[in-house]
Amino acid sequence: MSTIIKEVTFKDGISEFINFPHDLYKDDPIYVPEIFIGQKDMMNPDKYPFHKYGKVKYFLAQRNGKTVGRIAAINNTNYNRHHKSNVGFFGFFDFIEDQEVCNLLLDQAVAYAKENGQDFLMGPTNFTTNETAGTLVDGFNDSPKLMMTYNKPYYGKLMEKYGLHKEMDLFAFMIYSDKASEKSLRIADAVENRLKAKGISIRNINLKDIDNEAKRIQKIYNDAWEENWGFVPFTDAEFEYLKNDLKMLLDPKFAYIAEKDGEAIGFGLTLPNINEVLIKNKRGKLFPFGIFRLLWGKNKTKYVRILALGVLEEYRKMGIEAIFFAKNIQEARRRGIIGGEASWILESNEAMVAAAEHLNGEKYKTYRLYKKPI
Repeated sequence: MSTIIKEVTFKDGISEFINFPHDLYKDDPIYVPEIFIGQKDMMNPDKYPFHKYGKVKYFLAQRNGKTVGRIAAINNTNYNRHHKSNVGFFGFFDFIEDQEVCNLLLDQAVAYAKENGQDFLMGPTNFTTNETAGTLVDGFNDSPKLMMTYNKPYYGKLMEKYGLHKEMDLFAFMIYSDKASEKSLRIADAVENRLKAKGISIRNINLKDIDNEAKRIQKIYNDAWEENWGFVPFTDAEFEYLKNDLKMLLDPKFAYIAEKDGEAIGFGLTLPNINEVLIKNKRGKLFPFGIFRLLWGKNKTKYVRILALGVLEEYRKMGIEAIFFAKNIQEARRRGIIGGEASWILESNEAMVAAAEHLNGEKYKTYRLYKKPI
């Protein structure tokens, strides 16, 4: 019953690395498989922009010839440069309920961080905090929404036994269309009218001008999130990749730009929860029929995910964020959508937590990032 650790590479063994969670969760009715081709492209050093500045090693844990865990040890040089820190990361971390397996995999991430002269280990991030991140520690009773992680309750417990400690919690709020505060919606409408008198307007995104719209959003994102914990600016290549990845899902009725005298000052981006479709795609295979299911189902989801809201600092506390929330709710009601998940929101982001709560949003999931000195 001894456990061995095997390093794999993109050219040799990456499919086994990607597929392990499908085996781990094969009997779990709320597990949503990641799209295989999307995961493989992420790990392709010639395709995914992270690899232009970051380095990664992939490891599998095996017992009697069977894979029982996986981990990626990550050197995110952009994060350390931006934060003037010296942190190693881990991600894509999945394992059976076994402390030895958990420990041996984390040992690989620690060893790689030490190899890079780093003083701390933090994660999980896949690969960065701009992608899927965090271990689910509360809210295990339904499927994850689009681009959110999922794991069994034992993950956090075994990671803490290894010596990892909470660094930051990330909240997901569910805002139900029929439970949203009517008072907050009325106030948002009144605020929007007052802002118009100040030259501030809110419009839907223009898909025919998506390249320029993406540049506006990237600039706001990189400026508006600057002071947030864990933030690292998108590189141009990363944002271009993200734009191309998501534009098929974009619905202009759920995507907004706030402007002051014609200049973009804020944005809100909400996407259909296509995980309601992907949950049916066993092992994340889109072909031969999954791609048609996805295209057909993206406009029929019962939930949406409020992916990102950002407003330049000088225009905050004017109610723009509340207007974005309100427009989402009003559009969801028109379409018969049950609700929207606002995620993730840093526990330290008091303004956004308050905005979700004022709309009667329910904090229903918590994800945790862990850290330890090494």
